[in-house]
Amino acid sequence: MFTHNFDPVFIDFGLFQIKWYSLAYILGIVIGWFYAIKIIKKTENNEYHFKQIKKADFDDLVIYLLFGVIIGGRLGYVIFYNIEYYSQNFLEIFKLWQGGMSFHGGLIGVIFSIFFYSKKKGENFFKYSDIVSCVAPIGIFFGRIANFINGELYGKVSSLPWAIIFPNADSSPRHPSQIYEAALEGLVLFLIINYLALKKKLLFKPAYISAIFLILYSIFRIFSENFREADKHLGYFFEYISLGIILSLVTLLAGFFIILLMKKK
Repeated sequence: MFTHNFDPVFIDFGLFQIKWYSLAYILGIVIGWFYAIKIIKKTENNEYHFKQIKKADFDDLVIYLLFGVIIGGRLGYVIFYNIEYYSQNFLEIFKLWQGGMSFHGGLIGVIFSIFFYSKKKGENFFKYSDIVSCVAPIGIFFGRIANFINGELYGKVSSLPWAIIFPNADSSPRHPSQIYEAALEGLVLFLIINYLALKKKLLFKPAYISAIFLILYSIFRIFSENFREADKHLGYFFEYISLGIILSLVTLLAGFFIILLMKKK
């Protein structure tokens, strides 16, 4: 049985440390950025007469996305997962290096970032969100790997041969739920989304890729939540449903709503 003993610090310079979690964000943003530019170049000439966004425009959008992910992710964690603690310890909200980010909060932050930027440029919101949906699984993958290295968001007790002992929890072997999520929400989601976007050319039909991203992410997250230990201070709703499932049900419905709306149009 493997015991988790990874150091959350990637490089320690004494007065300054680079943690795996910070490195995951940097890699996710940089690799996602380069891949997004590759998609834009690949789709410049298309038979649908689709007016694709320009590389320079996406480069400018990245700054908005960066603030959206960080501010939204942090506020989402504070509001959704630990509002009571942070209402009594307000300054702790700004200590990002201590961890505590929410995917759904980051998603809301990204949506607002794209909304403001698309309004500024006078462009269709979904032209940008579809590209972001193609690259988002890259960041999700690195984020979940960082969760595993940090020994956080561990799974429920398990007797499976690949179960891992997380000392941060107890001495019981548990599901490596972070790896499950990295595989599903990262690798599998990336492959499906990009196949539909580029091979099936759904990228030339604005909104569909964004909707499918919401639907598939939500399904994978709900599935993974069945193996993941709920936050101790939150527990389960109705003895089974975690907050992650509830938030994912909202994004699942939002994805279906977008598709229904586009079909009506």
